[in-house]
Amino acid sequence: VQLQASGGGLVQAGDSLRLSCEASRRTASNNGMGWFRRAPGKEREFVAAVSWKGGSTIYGDSVKGRFTISRVYAQSSVHLQMNSLKPEDTAVYYCAVARGPYGSSDSSAYNYWGQGTQVTVSS
Repeated sequence: VQLQASGGGLVQAGDSLRLSCEASRRTASNNGMGWFRRAPGKEREFVAAVSWKGGSTIYGDSVKGRFTISRVYAQSSVHLQMNSLKPEDTAVYYCAVARGPYGSSDSSAYNYWGQGTQVTVSS
């Protein structure tokens, strides 16, 4: 399974961005999907995850209320709407496909990872 993430860029604090991730194989439609990020000099951080049907979502504490993850029922793509962006949101964002039908905040629950897309938020 190959994952292609897109939508990153350079924005100002308070702006919005929408990330998208498309999986190459239809089988990903039966799996949970998630987003993680890694800022320079920091460990990978969980951002959000969604179940295979799109009805169950979880978020990292730092993005709750600002980010929204979504997917169309049983499709192999996932989106991350990021509002009220802050400079501390600056990172490379990675999408991933989970081993099972639900997403997780644990990165070991994922077996396929995309190449990442850079998000830079200026103050």
